[in-house]
Amino acid sequence: MRTFTLAAVGPAEIEAARSANPKAFGDPLRRTLVIGSWAVILGYLLYSLWLFEFWKLFASSDNAVRMITRMFVWQDMDTWMYAQIYKGIAETIAMAFLGTLLATILALFIAFAAARNTMPLFLPRQATRRVLDVLRGVDQVIWGLVFVRAVGLGPLAGVLAIFVSDTGTLAKLYSEAIENIDRKQVEGVTSTGADGVRTIRYGILPQILPVFISLSLYSFESSTRSATILGLVGAGGVGMVIIERFRAGLFDQVAFVVLNVLVVIAVIDWVSAKIRKRFIGERGH
Repeated sequence: MRTFTLAAVGPAEIEAARSANPKAFGDPLRRTLVIGSWAVILGYLLYSLWLFEFWKLFASSDNAVRMITRMFVWQDMDTWMYAQIYKGIAETIAMAFLGTLLATILALFIAFAAARNTMPLFLPRQATRRVLDVLRGVDQVIWGLVFVRAVGLGPLAGVLAIFVSDTGTLAKLYSEAIENIDRKQVEGVTSTGADGVRTIRYGILPQILPVFISLSLYSFESSTRSATILGLVGAGGVGMVIIERFRAGLFDQVAFVVLNVLVVIAVIDWVSAKIRKRFIGERGH
C-alpha cells in the first residue's frame, strides 16, 4: 500500500488514495441516494401533515385539556348507575368467551381441511384457505355492523362477529401448526393399524395441543378487547355504556368504565398466563 507524507499530499495523491480506498472517502452515488431518500420521506411527511390539517390538533388543544381534566375529576359518583356498568362488562366477557369458544371448536375442524399434510387434494384445500382469508380479512367491526343489520342491536351481533372473525384467524394458525407436526409420531400411530380418526386423536392432537391452548387463550384476551369496540357499533357489551356516556359528555364516567375494562383485561391476561404455564410449562408463561 502506498504511503503519503503530509508535504507530498496534493490533488494527484488524494485521487490516488480515493481510488485505492474508495470506502474511506464514501461513495458519492450512495450518499446521493441516501440524501434523496430522506428528502422524499421528509417531503411526504410534511405533505401528509398538510393534507390532514394536523395543525387543528394545536388549535383545539384547550378542548382536549378540558376533556381530559373532566375525566380525572369525578363528580356525583352516587348517580353513576354501577349496575348498568358492571352488567355491560359481564356481557362483554360473555360475548368474548362464547364467540371464542365457538370459533375454537369450528376452527379445529376446518384446520384439517386447510393443512397440506391432512388435506392432500389441492382444490378443496385452496377453497378452504380462500374462505378463511375472507373471514379474517374483514375487520371485526365490519362484521359487527353486518350482524347488527342482520339480527339487530345487542350482544348476539357481537358474539357472531367474534365467532366469524376468530374462526378465520384460528383455523389459519391451527392449520400451520398441523403442517409443522412430527411425521414420525403420526407414522408410529398409523403403523399400529389405527384409522384416520384415531391417527388424528393420538398422532396429531397431542402435538398441537400446546399451540391450541395458547392460541385459544390469546384469542379470548384479544376478543375481550374487541368486544368493547364492538359495543360502540351497537353490538352489545360495555362499549354501548361507554358511547352513551361519551355522547352525554359524562367523561368522568367514561374514564371509570375504561379503567374497569383495563382491570378486567389484566386479570384475564394473568389467569391465561397461569393456564398456559399449567398446560405448556415455563415456555408458555
